[in-house]
Amino acid sequence: MVDIANTAPARRSLMNEFVASPPRTLHRAAALASLDPDQWRSLADRAVEPNGYYLADWELALDATARGRTHASALTARSDFSSGETGAETLIGLIPAISAWRAYRIPLPLLVSADPYGTLCTPLLDRDRTDQAAATLLREARALGQRALILRNVTLDGAAVKAFTAALEPDGLQPHRLHGHARACLDATRDPEELLREALGAKKLKELRRQRNRLAEHGEVSFQVARAAAEVATALETFLALEASGWKAQRGTALIQHDGDAAFIRRAAPALAERGQCEIVTLRAGPTPVAAAIVLRHQDRAFYFKLGVDERFAKFSPGVQLTLDLTRHLCADPAITMADSTADPGHPMIDPIWRGRLVIGDVLIPLRRRDPVVSLARAAITLRKLVREPMRRAVHILRERQEKKA
Repeated sequence: MVDIANTAPARRSLMNEFVASPPRTLHRAAALASLDPDQWRSLADRAVEPNGYYLADWELALDATARGRTHASALTARSDFSSGETGAETLIGLIPAISAWRAYRIPLPLLVSADPYGTLCTPLLDRDRTDQAAATLLREARALGQRALILRNVTLDGAAVKAFTAALEPDGLQPHRLHGHARACLDATRDPEELLREALGAKKLKELRRQRNRLAEHGEVSFQVARAAAEVATALETFLALEASGWKAQRGTALIQHDGDAAFIRRAAPALAERGQCEIVTLRAGPTPVAAAIVLRHQDRAFYFKLGVDERFAKFSPGVQLTLDLTRHLCADPAITMADSTADPGHPMIDPIWRGRLVIGDVLIPLRRRDPVVSLARAAITLRKLVREPMRRAVHILRERQEKKA
């Protein structure tokens, strides 16, 4: 536990030092947009841990136009020349990154994993050279004059965090956990009907069937999956209209409300669909779409990105109905073993349905021993969290109430 009061004078002195004289870097990190997309895609295919939000076609579209998320840097690890790529080094590790000032408004020499819109920032590390990739990324961060690396929203027990932990051991260092929580995930290897019975119980499932029958009075209920790029582009417009028709639009978070966000998703979704990494699922009552969702896919994992519903049909629970069908769809796909909800912890819709839990958190990786900057960073981030947490909880409660109504 950081004793903020006792370290305040030292922190102020060190903070003033960095504000007055920002640390020099040996080199400037490459722009994320400068990376070779094909090398990036090849690395993603070999990644030891999947992350649909750090795929090249997602991140490059995001980096180009998405509101508040453009112009990230790239922390990269490369191997020696390979026989398959004559004259070029192989990309074996990648972290899209931003400064601590941009991430936290903290003027310290720290690199922070960039926010990819989805709540997962697990780095891409080559499964055959995982330890080398992690060690090289840390070495590159030091060469940039950085004093620590902060990985936000990573799986705390995942292969990537384990690789960075191992890379620190020779220097007598260890990562510091800044924050952690558990969120819903789906074991897609199970029988879906058994899973849903265990999760919801017979009484709740009976009520949902009754609601579905009532919904069918407006037209035959159908669950549709768009996979091909052209189909995804068309289904995306349906999703965008649904998302902007309800409380998300009132809150100002619907993708179509911001030109940059709309341009990003219209570029990313069809491009990923070309590679089998994005699909859009839609629930209809007759010809009328009542719910739609974007789902990303990377290796054996699916990622439930966003859901939009027509709130005129709220009494039939369209978002839940869609999620039940999505659960069956993913469990029937032998290529998918797990689905990450990428939702907030305690999410009122998904938590009761997907009862698996994935432990996600923020990790600070020091790059020097006994570095006062690391202590200062931990204290500053802790203080920031203490100040912001009550506001975040209030927003979460408001969102929960809105989602329950929807």
